[in-house]
Amino acid sequence: MSQVASRPPRTRELRTGVMARYATGEFVTSGFAALPGLVLVYYLTDSLAVPALLAGAVVTFAKLWDIIIDPIVGAYSDREFAARGSRRRLMLLGAVVLPVFFVVTFAVPTGTEPLLAAVWVFVAFLLAATGFSFFQVPYNVLPAELVSGYDARTRLLSARVVVLTAAILLYGGGGPAVREVGVELFGTDFGGYLFMAIGAAVIFIVAILVTSSVEKAARGKLVTPPKPASRVFTEIAAPRDSIAVQARRGISMLRTSKPFRTLLVTFFTQALAAGGMLAGTQYVATWVLGDANAVTDLFIALILPAIIAAPLWGVVARRIGKERSYVIATSIFFLAALSLTGLLLVPGYWIVVPIGLVGIAYAGIQALPLSMLPDVIAHDARTNGPGRGGSFSGMWTAGETTGLAFGTTILAVILAISGYLESTAATAVEAQPNSAVFGIVMSFSVVPAILMALSFIPLFRYPLRKKDVDIEQPGVAGPPAA
Repeated sequence: MSQVASRPPRTRELRTGVMARYATGEFVTSGFAALPGLVLVYYLTDSLAVPALLAGAVVTFAKLWDIIIDPIVGAYSDREFAARGSRRRLMLLGAVVLPVFFVVTFAVPTGTEPLLAAVWVFVAFLLAATGFSFFQVPYNVLPAELVSGYDARTRLLSARVVVLTAAILLYGGGGPAVREVGVELFGTDFGGYLFMAIGAAVIFIVAILVTSSVEKAARGKLVTPPKPASRVFTEIAAPRDSIAVQARRGISMLRTSKPFRTLLVTFFTQALAAGGMLAGTQYVATWVLGDANAVTDLFIALILPAIIAAPLWGVVARRIGKERSYVIATSIFFLAALSLTGLLLVPGYWIVVPIGLVGIAYAGIQALPLSMLPDVIAHDARTNGPGRGGSFSGMWTAGETTGLAFGTTILAVILAISGYLESTAATAVEAQPNSAVFGIVMSFSVVPAILMALSFIPLFRYPLRKKDVDIEQPGVAGPPAA
């Protein structure tokens, strides 16, 4: 045992082509987070006349489905990997289900009664979320199988976050712009949103096809999958587990893995903050800055600094550690969000400065925990045996997506309490009461700042360090040395 631990860790080669194919998946991940997060509640309240509280409930309950489906998809993904040495089939299924139902979500006919419109969006978005899980759960576990080593995973995930920030700019800035082009072409909000959704669906399909080929591009570089007959694997991925069994297994993983538990709670709390700010951006542009098209400017102010910062966070992490870097990124986000309360006194474009700082921090709070997750999976494989990567990824994806959804819920509740007035395609509200503007600013500043402050509690309890991760494990750390 001591001889194994004393060897220098072996790191699998991280080729540029593998990094590029893997990072392309962010055009799916970020698109499904950014575009619905930005426009879905606004679409419900200001085009379909769905009350704000009901609109928030639609998005939230559709995403709560992830808590059920993601662990099941994770267990199935582990079985696929054990049997075939690949997770590709699930990802390709996502290429069929996600784009179709994403388009259906934004295809509610003009004039549909608000309650029926809410039901339509709920069902379609729930099915789209299911298709997203088919892709996202195996996608999140790939770094633990494509590359080994604490620093190498940081490099891989830093590349992913560079694409993540570019994708958010594409969807967050370009999505509303494409929607406006659609409105001009077809003359209705219905045509605008449908045109936007079809464009996003095409990108989803292409990105999934590229990303699903990464295992083949890394041929001979993957971690050896666990044998189906192993005790650990049989316990984790039984073929006909019930939902209750899956739920108990997920709770057990949270209880037995402190690294996973603390990292997931941190990321979930921060997803609440990010989700609320994302959903509130269009409202800030429209009702605080007085220009609905300013949402594109705000996204540029957010994303350009993030694109520059993403690889720099990797450099910082290699120097001082991912955990300390994560604390710094969280602190920057907290201070920048808190400063946005100044919108109550002086609304104006000065906010691009703190939003730029939020962008710098956002690159860190994405890249760093995502690079820490495969460390957690590798540590668990060394401690408890291999075969739980997909299950960890399923729990992670459920936490991330529900966190973003609940962030939207918090915004919807604040809008409802503060007296926000909904619009329809035929009848537009010209102004909001002061109480609603106050609620919009609070949901964009104080609320995310409080959530960021709370995330320090689990973050400071995260136990893994580089020395705990870079310990070679036969059959997991990499192929035999030449």
